[in-house]
Amino acid sequence: MLHPKVKQTIQVSISLGVAIWIFWFLYRDIELASLISQLQSSNWFWITFSLVITWIGFWIRGWRWALLIRHEEGKSPITANRAYHAVMVGYLANLLVPRAGEVARCGVLSRTNGTSIGHLIGTVIIERSIDLLFLISTILLAFLLENQLFLSLAGELVDLETIGDKILNFLPIVIGGLLVFVLFVFFLVRRYRGKGWISKFQQFFRQLYSGLQSIQSVQHPLGFWLSSVLIWVIYFLTMYTVSLGIHSTANLSATQVLLVMVMGSIGMVAPVQGGIGTFHALVAYILITFGISETDGKIFAAIIHGSQVILVMLAGLWSWIIMVKTPAWNKPDMP
Repeated sequence: MLHPKVKQTIQVSISLGVAIWIFWFLYRDIELASLISQLQSSNWFWITFSLVITWIGFWIRGWRWALLIRHEEGKSPITANRAYHAVMVGYLANLLVPRAGEVARCGVLSRTNGTSIGHLIGTVIIERSIDLLFLISTILLAFLLENQLFLSLAGELVDLETIGDKILNFLPIVIGGLLVFVLFVFFLVRRYRGKGWISKFQQFFRQLYSGLQSIQSVQHPLGFWLSSVLIWVIYFLTMYTVSLGIHSTANLSATQVLLVMVMGSIGMVAPVQGGIGTFHALVAYILITFGISETDGKIFAAIIHGSQVILVMLAGLWSWIIMVKTPAWNKPDMP
């Protein structure tokens, strides 16, 4: 049986190896001189402006998360700034381990404010579910605006005729697996009901459930939903401003930029560090479809992704330093 740290190291190494291989495969034919020339000819006002917009989006995401988190009696209230710093630590962790950021941001916030990990993870599940809903809505919007092109792209990327059959074939297996898991947990809890670790397990899931229920009692519901919309508007504006700053993409229409954003968002969902490789491949692919050269398409993807990664590293490290220096929350002594 592998030690958990060894197992995690292997998983991270494989994920990073896949990301690096995809990136190398995409850019092996790109000359460094072409990249430097594109960087020199780019309008850095627009690219810098895109980073400012992105940072605002990060802060809004932190504010939205703070609205979801229920204040627990005796615990420190969570401010928007504190939630923002936790979110940035999470983004930084995602560059090292895919999806580790969701747990990392909950951990640092629990340390400084005392809010239970289970409750925080529940709010993150709600947050990510809403993001998924908006991603699907954005894909549907792109389909409505460019249905022929969208269907053509989808047909080239996936086999639309067989994908439905594959889903139906795997659905019974997925449902059966979930039922087996639920029954296993149920009998495990009944069998070891009096054990201390079972009590902790039950407490964690009660906290998790309270986090899932937070959507019913969210602070400022209008602000919460408006910020959710604004986050995706900011994603679009980030992509659009970068396209204005690069000569080869400056003439793209808003609809075309929306399709590029959709492809990039799908690439970021892939289980690799920071969407490295998958983001570049899908963004370059859609740009080539729009008639932009393969070299320019790949360089565009590298510029927008690279600038975002640098921003996450700088802002994330700063937030990490702030959170580390913030005193840990201590449970008050009982009178």
